[in-house]
Amino acid sequence: MSSSQINPPPRLLMGPGPINADPRVLRAMSAQLVGQYDPSMTGYMNEVMELYRGVFKTTNDATLLVDGTSRAGIEAALISLIEPGAKVLVPIFGRFGHLLKEIAVRAGAEVAVREKAWGQVFTPEEIEQAILEEQPALLALVQGDTSTTMNQPLQDIGAICRAHGVLFYTDVTASLAGNEFRADDWGIDAVTAGLQKCLGGPSGSAPISLSERAVQVIRSRRHVEEGIADGTQGRGRRIASNYFDLAMILDYWGPQRLNHHTEATSMLYGARECARLLLEEGIDAAITRHQLHGAAMLAGVQGLGLNVFGDIAHKMNNVVAVHIPDGIDGDAARQAMLEDFGIEIGTSFGPLHGKVWRIGTMGYNARKDAVLLTLAALEQVLRAGGADLTPGGGVGAATEVYQDATAQGSPR
Repeated sequence: MSSSQINPPPRLLMGPGPINADPRVLRAMSAQLVGQYDPSMTGYMNEVMELYRGVFKTTNDATLLVDGTSRAGIEAALISLIEPGAKVLVPIFGRFGHLLKEIAVRAGAEVAVREKAWGQVFTPEEIEQAILEEQPALLALVQGDTSTTMNQPLQDIGAICRAHGVLFYTDVTASLAGNEFRADDWGIDAVTAGLQKCLGGPSGSAPISLSERAVQVIRSRRHVEEGIADGTQGRGRRIASNYFDLAMILDYWGPQRLNHHTEATSMLYGARECARLLLEEGIDAAITRHQLHGAAMLAGVQGLGLNVFGDIAHKMNNVVAVHIPDGIDGDAARQAMLEDFGIEIGTSFGPLHGKVWRIGTMGYNARKDAVLLTLAALEQVLRAGGADLTPGGGVGAATEVYQDATAQGSPR
């Protein structure tokens, strides 16, 4: 068997993620490798920790990367925080709440669930009532769930958890850098993310930040390898995974640099560049950018006559779900977008499978040209499928949003 050099087709990725990585991130990832304990490498690791403190808006010393996709970060956090038999509360409002539940069950937790209809979010009062009823050790809650496009408000949840002695973990993979997030101000104990959405990078590295409360729990479960008697053997049940053992990963990233794994150097370069670019732009400016292009896409799909799914008041800035019009073959339309225009939009899962498309405007693709091109292509595909549309209705509605933003002096 012979094969040629890899040459992926050009695509504009306007689904719920992954997105097209920023070219500057890809360039950073092409930099030469160095040894794991080379001073330049350990220096880059320290820079990454400080950069992501800025991204998460935290002073947590334990801010670093887990090597692997965003799910690796989720699993590392949950398996390291959850002792077998502990009670965990998982409020579910989409597919990724179900993921948190599954991982918690695999970690041996006694899992209590509260569910909302897809397209809705929880109120602080509902979560506090569930905490009072279940008395969990840990609350695990997604912020932005791309399966429903909803953005769960977190501002009041941390204080509720502190008042009841509950650790608070959240997954911000889909929302970070495109929607407001403040780890310290909101009382978050553990947070994990990924690069492949609003951060504008490829999948493969999972930023994580842990409060001192969370670190104490993790270190209480710390396993010391046989033959290394340093008097710090943990008191809790040993963390079941080696690769995702955050106590060991913290030792690797800490001053001792105790060997745990070989750091994914190129991914670290990419994660560093994602954070550097975000902080260079300014987090508030990045959120405003996602708000602008998300609003233009929302207006555009409504201008095409499409009905938006879910509670728009709680929609993430960076993705919108629209009902597939009657008479339109949703999969065929997505395939036409890809084959005829090189644009990818998303399908959905569970109760929404085959019922909605999900269209993203995030990271490097939160741009005016990407939004208008996607709307123009979608109009042509819908027309070919028999939809009766006002010519230019989507592009026109989005353009009005951009014109209003320009008149108000907003950045484009």
